[in-house]
Amino acid sequence: MRAGLMVAALAGAVAALLTWQTPGGADVTSPRADAVTVHLLDNGFHTDLALPRGALEARGGPLAEAVRTLGPGEWVLIGWGDARFYVDRSPISDRLADGARAFFRPGNRSVVMLDPQAGDPRDRFGEDGRAALSVAPAAFDRMAGRIEASLDLSSGAPRLAVARPGDDARFFASRETFSIVHLCNHWTASVLAAGGVSVRPVRAILSSEVLRAVRAAALDSQPPQD
Repeated sequence: MRAGLMVAALAGAVAALLTWQTPGGADVTSPRADAVTVHLLDNGFHTDLALPRGALEARGGPLAEAVRTLGPGEWVLIGWGDARFYVDRSPISDRLADGARAFFRPGNRSVVMLDPQAGDPRDRFGEDGRAALSVAPAAFDRMAGRIEASLDLSSGAPRLAVARPGDDARFFASRETFSIVHLCNHWTASVLAAGGVSVRPVRAILSSEVLRAVRAAALDSQPPQD
């Protein structure tokens, strides 16, 4: 009987973790003229945020400082990942051992990617791989603040970790660590949650869950139909 109770308790704990959802913020979406558009892009296993460069630079601070070092582009794609696996451009099939290392070894170094983009970032993805929100300035500021908090500022400024030849993307050292309990999609979900998007952190291991959260927030912001 004791074993049965332990199994039931474990099952309950797993169910609670899987359904755990952060509260949504009342000011995350906004129809105001000064609302900021935020795009979530999903390639099927990894998510990036596309944020307007002007709004990022206008905030000032270390993140704006890093953005100003980028090449031209009205948008900035922002992502996070393992400092080795995320940056490597060789075929994934050649990096399986390194992927296992990134997943299962705790405390891996990580980087924040900032990639300038000219034109509409949605053009790179079909409708099944993108979602957008118009967020209040305060919500955008919290999202940007969460991104900024990830930067390693131990030297007093954002530290460039990798700049790949022939690539506009720059990878800045992050103070956070990468592992299976804190993956790229978990990080993106935490940025959205900082702005008031309701997310399910455990399920955010999947990129589709992060996309679902943004679409749900966008749907909740629509006025009720008569």
